[in-house]
Amino acid sequence: MTSRLRLLGFALGFIGIVFLAIGAFAFIKTQDGYRSLNAFSAAQDVRLTYNEDGKLVDRGETAEAQAIMALLTKDWGYSVVDSELDPNDPVVNTASEYMYQMAMIAYHTLNGTQTIVLTEPVEYNGETFAAGTYEFPIDGRYYSQFDRQHPLEGPARGQAWTGTALGLIGQLGVGTVTASALQLGLALAALFAGVGATFFFIGAGLFWATRPETAPVPVLRTASVPA
Repeated sequence: MTSRLRLLGFALGFIGIVFLAIGAFAFIKTQDGYRSLNAFSAAQDVRLTYNEDGKLVDRGETAEAQAIMALLTKDWGYSVVDSELDPNDPVVNTASEYMYQMAMIAYHTLNGTQTIVLTEPVEYNGETFAAGTYEFPIDGRYYSQFDRQHPLEGPARGQAWTGTALGLIGQLGVGTVTASALQLGLALAALFAGVGATFFFIGAGLFWATRPETAPVPVLRTASVPA
């Protein structure tokens, strides 16, 4: 029985070492990913703006930044990690920063106004639009929420949701997913390391508990001879 327990302890210890090795490998690859993401972010040099109190501002106003954050957290339901918004490190390189930057582009697009010029009268669904200049508010419309055949909505969609805006949002989305995947990779590395340490500890404990015990050396006692 003792030899079987020692063999089991050795096997558990070996499994623990394997898990620790996997955890170390996952940690190294995750760090490689973080270095690459940080280098890419630094090369782009996209920065968030904070005031002297360390609060986010947009176009110099905290109210604008709060409206952008409301779009992100309430309308989109994204959970912002406050620690990822660091005034001392304004370069956009974390998941929350990428999402905030994406929300900023979307916010200004959704709340902008586009100038539409009709060179001649246009009739649409029984309504006639005279030739002239129109100021068309986007009024919270996303790309798919425009009537493309409408003489004002159709051109406004292309002017508001430009290829640049959509491309930037797509790129920021990739950054968000990459940063989140790296966080998940770091968590998996910690999980593998924890499981490996547990197996190794149990295996070492079994191996130690079943070690052969050394028999105690008998102590010789001499009887005193009465005088």
